[in-house]
Amino acid sequence: MDDDDEIELPNRILIEKEYEQNVMEYERILADVLTQLKKCLEMAGMYLTYKARVKSFRSYFTKKMKFFRQSKLLRQTILPVTDMLAIRIICPFIGDLIQVEENIALCFKIVEVERKGAQHSFKEFGYESTHILIEIPSELQAYANGLDSPVVELQVRSILQDAWAEVEHELVYKAEFTPHDEPMKRKLAALNANLTLSDMLFQELRDYQHKLSRELETRRTTFFRKIEDTIDSQFFKNAPASIAQEPTGIQPLPHDYYASKSIDDLLLEALNAHNRHDYKRAIDIYSYIISMNPKGEIRALIYTHRGMACFAESRYLEALDDFSITLQYDRNYYKAAYYRGVVHSVLENYSEAIEDFNHALELQPYHYYSLYRRSQAYYHLGDYPKSLADCNAALDLEPENKLLQNLKAMSLQRLAM
Repeated sequence: MDDDDEIELPNRILIEKEYEQNVMEYERILADVLTQLKKCLEMAGMYLTYKARVKSFRSYFTKKMKFFRQSKLLRQTILPVTDMLAIRIICPFIGDLIQVEENIALCFKIVEVERKGAQHSFKEFGYESTHILIEIPSELQAYANGLDSPVVELQVRSILQDAWAEVEHELVYKAEFTPHDEPMKRKLAALNANLTLSDMLFQELRDYQHKLSRELETRRTTFFRKIEDTIDSQFFKNAPASIAQEPTGIQPLPHDYYASKSIDDLLLEALNAHNRHDYKRAIDIYSYIISMNPKGEIRALIYTHRGMACFAESRYLEALDDFSITLQYDRNYYKAAYYRGVVHSVLENYSEAIEDFNHALELQPYHYYSLYRRSQAYYHLGDYPKSLADCNAALDLEPENKLLQNLKAMSLQRLAM
């Protein structure tokens, strides 16, 4: 190599002096960016774990020398050290990673994205992480003197990816692990494969839970609408609720129809049918699950779901039985007591309804719906002072509720007679 091609060797003393002069400013940049980052992701509903660090001088100079040697060997410009300031973002699930990246793009200027490990084939396992270089915000640029590049590196990983990275760092890099140690390589590959599989399974479980939660929320909304249509519309018209003819028994599907499915799969299918208003099919599936003789807490849950489907079908006596069985399995399930009280109200068994609402309120004293329905039951029985008292208690919880305001006015009118 000619003299003109020589690259001046980095001066460690001068570089360390500059590092020491600026390191406090780097800490300030990092703290401010971390605050902005947390705010950005929390606004998106993501509450994650963060680790932030300014690279130590020893690590920084080691990397700078590595890039210096590469530049001489490849006869190219020395690469900048871009991870002087780094923040690690640790997510519970791998499905969070892309959401984090999308929200970062909304709050910062992204300079570069590198997906570590993306080049691995399906037979390979190793370090995986998304590295995102963001530009230091303009208001902090004045504190970036001495940085090779005015960026902060964000490392986005799942919990298990982070665990692997920590273990790999300790076992491989710090121990100067040799790639020729085949038994150790196989053990590490097996460990990483297990962690990768666990990440995928955790994500599948989370996706299932979210789907189940959406189905449950839809089912609850439909159930409450049925209560309002059955009770409130009739109550404020001063007319008794009509009672549909009760079918004689529930006819389940053939036992081999769902034999290959798990209870979780069956429950999700039943909820899906329930939310499509295919109540007969939902009842059939709930009945099949019960026939599988699940554990007590699962049986209580399924009887509750089937009771709600029966109620939606105006099969009130069957709904009453199912909610009663639920309470036999779980006496402390206040919602089952409330649901049974609702059915008693529809059947005009107001004294029994009040007993159930009392039970629900013993377990959950601020349950607005139990107060409201008990007020209605007292009104039907002509006990207007108690109806008014419950109405006032419910209004403390829902002061803008028009139905409650109407009920209060009706109770006051009766008391004035």
